[in-house]
Amino acid sequence: MTALDLSSPVAVVGTGTMGQGIAQVALVAGHPVRLYDAAPGFAKTAAEAITARLDRLVEKGRLDAAARAAAAGRLTAVDDLAELAGCGLVVEAVLEQLDVKQKLFQDLEGVVSEDCLLATNTSSLSVTAIAGALTGPGRFVGLHFFNPAPLLPLVEVVSGFATDETAATRAYDTAKAWGKTPVRCADTPGFIVNRVARPFYAEALRAYEERVADPATIDAVLRECGGFRMGPFELTDLIGQDVNEAVTRSVWESFFQDPKFTPSLAQRRLVESRRLGRKSGQGWYAYGDDAPPAEPHTAEPADAPAAVTLHGELFQAAALVGLIEAAGIRVDREESACAPYPGWIELPGGARLALVSGTSVHAMEMPTIEFDLALDYASATRVALARDVRVSDGALSEAVGLFQALGKKVSVIRATPGMIVARTVAMLVDIAHDAVAREVADADDVDTAMRLGVNYPRGPLSWGAGLGLSWVAQFLDDVHSEYPSGRYAPSPGLRLAAAQEENG
Repeated sequence: MTALDLSSPVAVVGTGTMGQGIAQVALVAGHPVRLYDAAPGFAKTAAEAITARLDRLVEKGRLDAAARAAAAGRLTAVDDLAELAGCGLVVEAVLEQLDVKQKLFQDLEGVVSEDCLLATNTSSLSVTAIAGALTGPGRFVGLHFFNPAPLLPLVEVVSGFATDETAATRAYDTAKAWGKTPVRCADTPGFIVNRVARPFYAEALRAYEERVADPATIDAVLRECGGFRMGPFELTDLIGQDVNEAVTRSVWESFFQDPKFTPSLAQRRLVESRRLGRKSGQGWYAYGDDAPPAEPHTAEPADAPAAVTLHGELFQAAALVGLIEAAGIRVDREESACAPYPGWIELPGGARLALVSGTSVHAMEMPTIEFDLALDYASATRVALARDVRVSDGALSEAVGLFQALGKKVSVIRATPGMIVARTVAMLVDIAHDAVAREVADADDVDTAMRLGVNYPRGPLSWGAGLGLSWVAQFLDDVHSEYPSGRYAPSPGLRLAAAQEENG
């Protein structure tokens, strides 16, 4: 364990929300902490704010009075960068501008000792580029905390091109000693979380642009069927549309406009209109005491069929069969020539009810209603349905009634290849496998980062393994056939992992 000794002072440069949070983490862990800000008086104000937060922790019983007094005694606001001499670690949380950060660290090189670890909390700039201005880039790392830093456990420890392994290990061990869950990653656009998370926003925005469903319905389907804690529209309203769109655009441009990361015109228009979300009072949704709640589209009650016929096996949706029988609906079974491919449920009127695929439902041989992928069909409270143009209203009503009999709300959406949850999850799996194949991070760190950094119900690699990587790759191949832009083509990393899965 090479964690920074508790007697070694930690400096935080930049005393905004993130800087204050990082300082609080180091302070509570037991370090002396020095705060510096180029703006006169800001460091002193930040120290007072941190002390007030320590007081609140005492009031809530999360910190005892003696520990609070000791921590407050270790906190110092300084007015001159030269006062950071003697620190063992300096973490920067200043303006996200490359030249500003480079100049800061150049100045710090003339102040701190050669064994002082230098770290940036940047979320959007290249760690390698910031370090490129230094005479000793080997001791420079990224320490990307998530906001609010005292509460969220994840820290991405980012190695730039010139970062020494000993420096990365020391940063990792220090973050761990502070009670955080660090993950290692290489310096690539978006690191782990902001890279792998792009499809969660992008696929929802694309579905909206195609008028598959309105934002409230897309959010509800991803929450109640996909198991995500928040839908992408409500989440981007919380983050700030300008902030989220800027990250997406930065990742896209950094990857030389790779179609997998293409930004959304709809989101650009929202930003241009200054509808930035909660902070402006209006984003995808309206905020304020008088704002009406946005309601998802939910189908009216319908009668459930008395019996259905199962053809083949449902594989990823196999749990539905037991749920249907538990609801008192008879399931007749017929062997099907479709094996080992997914089977379907025949409704009394003859329509085919099937798990979503990447192929357009309008191109299927039989009149088909598709249902979306669920994280867990037993616990899901909503399911999305989409029908092709040949399916009658009566057949759709049978499908709606069937899922309502299972205790699910039903949202009927416009048919689109891959629907909502399945397309989002498949793209998350693909981008995650691409990151692992390119050695951005190992599989465990990718899954950990996505669970802790953005609260996904499962890590995308684990999710993909549960679905079957061959199924995910075929699904994306089919979507790619419908949208041959390259956005949905399975990455070489996913294809390799699928081949390895098939060969044991």
